[in-house]
Amino acid sequence: MKVALVHDYIKEYGGAERVLESLHEIWPDAPIFTSVYLPEFLGPHRQRFKDWNIKTSIFQFLPFKAKLISPMRIFAPFIFKGFNFSDFDVVIVSATGAYAPNLINKKSALHICYCHTPPRYLYGYATAREWKKNIIFRVFGELVNHFLRLVDFKSSQNVDFFIANSKNVAERIKKFYKRNATVIYPPVGIVGAEVAPPGRGSPRSYFLAGGRLARPKHIGLIIETFVKLKLPLKIFGRGFAGYELELKSKANSKIEFLGEVSDSEKLELMRNAKAFIFASIDEDFGITPVEAMSVGVPVIAYKSGGVVESVLDGKTGIFFDNLTAESLLKAIERFSNIAIKPEDCINQARKFSKERFKKEIKSFVNKYGK
Repeated sequence: MKVALVHDYIKEYGGAERVLESLHEIWPDAPIFTSVYLPEFLGPHRQRFKDWNIKTSIFQFLPFKAKLISPMRIFAPFIFKGFNFSDFDVVIVSATGAYAPNLINKKSALHICYCHTPPRYLYGYATAREWKKNIIFRVFGELVNHFLRLVDFKSSQNVDFFIANSKNVAERIKKFYKRNATVIYPPVGIVGAEVAPPGRGSPRSYFLAGGRLARPKHIGLIIETFVKLKLPLKIFGRGFAGYELELKSKANSKIEFLGEVSDSEKLELMRNAKAFIFASIDEDFGITPVEAMSVGVPVIAYKSGGVVESVLDGKTGIFFDNLTAESLLKAIERFSNIAIKPEDCINQARKFSKERFKKEIKSFVNKYGK
């Protein structure tokens, strides 16, 4: 069975790219078809893609392509139609919701889509860019988005089988595409690691937040809360330069920005944290909370999206109901008054292991593939 993998674009390393990496581990000879590949933006994760057979579209040759990632959505209907899949039995599309990678000319191949989410910007979910603030962009954007919604629906009908990364996303697929989806949770690579003894300095002396620093993650709310609490907070991850500067301007001396970190560095940060704070809205699934639990660290999370499926309130973490500093403050207070067992966090995280993901994906493809 000859397999090809498709991914919107490769410019950053997040949850969607972890899925792509796991798919590549299952089928190491499978080529990866993508719109553009920008390894210079991958930071410490650049080496992960070094020896892959990556096939890019004609957009790879555009100057300033890194700045055209968002405008290129207009041309999404044409980007993936140019690839030739006539030699493949199965094409697995990893759809991040950025472009329309399901618009492939699949020929006779079985087309399976692992959907991280339908495009957030098309269906009213929060996105990293606040393009609606400018009235000209808003009017033009809504006209373009109407066209792209039609294209997105058409592309969804090209899929033979949908796999969703959470029940949350499966419901979106049903709502917007009128299609059923099988839920296979994404892989969390560090699940099963032992809870390390305390590192240097005071054990569990700080709280931790981070990931991709984008507005829907509400890092600003976390900072506001910890400024009021006057408690130490470490933040890892990279974001848009302007937004990152905005966040830093709100912080005090007890809040430390660490930038993008490697997996091993992130693991140590999590192991020595009191709790991982997660304030993302409508998160598709949310891998970082599971990573924290995998090393015995509880999660304090906004009760929204896929995190509701992974965190057990009162057992592996605490939920807060409103995106306000007051609500988060109450959750932290509640957290300080209960005892959460590290082993409960680890056991919950094991449900989302990479081994489980690989087994379920292979079983699905072997069941329906040729």
